[in-house]
Amino acid sequence: MNDPVPATGRQFEIAHGAARAVVTEVGAALRAFEVGGVPYSETYGPDEQPPSAAGAVLVPWPNRVADGHWTLDGEPQQLALSEPARHNAIHGLLRHAPWRLVEHAESTVVLHAMVVSQPGWPVPLLTSIGYTLDDDGLTVTHTVENLGARATPFGVGVHPYPRAGHAETDDCVLRLAASSVLPVDPERLLPTRPPRALQGDEIEFRTGRRLAGVLLDTAFGGAAPAPDDPRERIRHTLTDPTGHGVELWADPVFKWVQVYTADDFPGRGRAVAIEPMTCPPAALNSGEDLLVLQPGETWIASWGLRPL
Repeated sequence: MNDPVPATGRQFEIAHGAARAVVTEVGAALRAFEVGGVPYSETYGPDEQPPSAAGAVLVPWPNRVADGHWTLDGEPQQLALSEPARHNAIHGLLRHAPWRLVEHAESTVVLHAMVVSQPGWPVPLLTSIGYTLDDDGLTVTHTVENLGARATPFGVGVHPYPRAGHAETDDCVLRLAASSVLPVDPERLLPTRPPRALQGDEIEFRTGRRLAGVLLDTAFGGAAPAPDDPRERIRHTLTDPTGHGVELWADPVFKWVQVYTADDFPGRGRAVAIEPMTCPPAALNSGEDLLVLQPGETWIASWGLRPL
């Protein structure tokens, strides 16, 4: 009899110097990232379902689609309601799918998965994700290829929970390279108005806001690199009271970032997800910042985590 398979499938570990990361077969999720034993992402056991979508890869759309309904070339599409309590489709089609290992070296792992033609998503896509450790931290690279015969819109997001080492989340300061926020219905978390400029306490996120007492499940927009950034990267940070912590950087195409504060993350209590996204919630219907792939075309972009 074979040994039981963990709930998240095989575990792919990579290392570079003192840095270590673990990626799961199911969902291709980041399950751990640490340097010298210091954690820079929240973690969970290999036999646990990823708590609060930890590390999830959100393809071919991030966040929510109201009632699972959208249209492609005038044809109605009906996605499965993967968030039944709110009557939404959420976070794409590959969170619970096994991904195929195509490369596993000491410091790199690459996995592929197919978004097959199915009810609600008629255009097949091939997507891959590569995790690489180097002296600068962890780099995550996504590709999406249109295998179908017609153009299709899509979006990409991820659901990491960065961690500022051993500091308590409430003691940490969150800084976002964003300039707007998307108002949503508090019941279904769907957009109610167009994005608006940051106002009131929200403005503090531009320079850094302590997370004690802050509750968020919020899409921030207008994320962009600083004008003088030599690498043209969007940079969000989570730091402890001494200024040490982690930077989540992203290519300019990740114009949105969802921030979610979890109060019941196993073993931690309070945790914060900082989720780079190429488009906002409900983009399959609004069209805002949707990407479009022509037949045979491939899209590629990266983000990463860098200890500070």
